[in-house]
Amino acid sequence: MKTTIDIPSDELEDAIRFTNAKTKREAVVTAIADFNKRKRMAELLKHAGTCPGMMTVEELRAGRWHRNGSVDPD
Repeated sequence: MKTTIDIPSDELEDAIRFTNAKTKREAVVTAIADFNKRKRMAELLKHAGTCPGMMTVEELRAGRWHRNGSVDPD
């Protein structure tokens, strides 16, 4: 989608530098994609630990060690 926006030059220069982009468009698209990814992850994180009956990290680790025939390092 085409659009015209006024982006402060110092912010755009930083975005280009931080994203290693070759073009202004690439920097903006990369920054937007990264922003959206972070927001999606934050939304998912809200649900962390809310699933009843889900294995705990400790139970998962214990099961892995048992299946591999190894001794639990803890």
